[in-house]
Amino acid sequence: MNLRKIYYKPIGCIHSPFHDIANMPIQPAGSRGIAGKLEIVPEYVEGLKDLGGFSHIILVYHFHLAKGYSLTVKPFLDTHLRGVFATRAPKRPNPIGISVVRLRRIKGNIIYVEDIDVVDGTPLLDIKPYVSAFDACKTDKIGWLSQKIKNVHRAKSDKRFE
Repeated sequence: MNLRKIYYKPIGCIHSPFHDIANMPIQPAGSRGIAGKLEIVPEYVEGLKDLGGFSHIILVYHFHLAKGYSLTVKPFLDTHLRGVFATRAPKRPNPIGISVVRLRRIKGNIIYVEDIDVVDGTPLLDIKPYVSAFDACKTDKIGWLSQKIKNVHRAKSDKRFE
C-alpha cells in the first residue's frame, strides 16, 4: 500500500445555531427547517458559480471537536459497541463528516442552508451538489440501525466528541 499523509485546507466555515454539541441533532433528518450558513473563503467564491441551481448540497467537513478515535464506538442511537465504520460517529481515524442540506440562496460568499446538523464553527472542506438521480438509491438493509432509525428525529447529540 502506498499510504502517505494527506492535508486539506478548509474552504470555509459552517455557522449554525448549535454552539455546543449537547443539544445538536445527530442527522439532518432531525434538524428539518433549522437554518445555517456557510461562509466561504473569498478565494473560492468563483467555485460557487452554478451551485444556486441545486436544491440540495452535500457538505464535507472536519469534526474539529473530536479528540482521538476508537475502532469500536457506542453510537448515539444504540447501547452496544459497534465498529466505527458501521456508524457515523465523529471519533474516527479521519474525522470527516457529511451532511445533505437544503440550499436556500447564495449571496456573495455566504450560502444560506436549512436542515443543518453541524456545530457552529465547523471547518468546511468541500461542497458537492446532491443529485437524487445520481446519489439516491434504495437501500436493501441498514444493519443495526433498522431497529433504531425511528428515533433519529428526536435524538440529540451528547458529549461523545470529546
